[in-house]
Amino acid sequence: MELSRIAFLETYNLEDNGGIMGAILVTDPETKPIEFRVTAPIKTTNFQKTLYGDVLSEHILVELISLPLINAINEEVDLIVVKDPLFLGVNNKQGIRVVRITNSDGKDKSNNSNYVGINASNLFIETSKKYESELQEIKELMTELSEGRNLLEPFERLKVACEQVHLQKTSE
Repeated sequence: MELSRIAFLETYNLEDNGGIMGAILVTDPETKPIEFRVTAPIKTTNFQKTLYGDVLSEHILVELISLPLINAINEEVDLIVVKDPLFLGVNNKQGIRVVRITNSDGKDKSNNSNYVGINASNLFIETSKKYESELQEIKELMTELSEGRNLLEPFERLKVACEQVHLQKTSE
């Protein structure tokens, strides 16, 4: 496996019940942008909240944000990196590996084979059972990437980009 194209997938909650936007940033291994896509704001109704209950957030992140964004990108991606654990559900819906990155200490997950540290700066990754056998290889590739780049920084770019897209849309 080689990481020539990495996608960072994130959400942005709009103020005043404006909904939630999703965005994907495809980069090269240096995290330089290659492609960017964003969803329109998704607003849920009280009726949807009643019908979906506890699975509403996962439904929004997987079915309404992840899959449409992944299907919309033109670049062939080797790995999708996320911060929200609910995004890992997309592993069962498509074929690109999705891993979650976090800067937690991992103590509560030390016995979980789907959760490993990637470098000395306290970053950890996890994935779903579908890609558990590849996690060690992914860890090595991401450790190499993290030596020259802050792997959490592209998520900040995505948040700011979503804010800018939203402000541009509301000012038109």
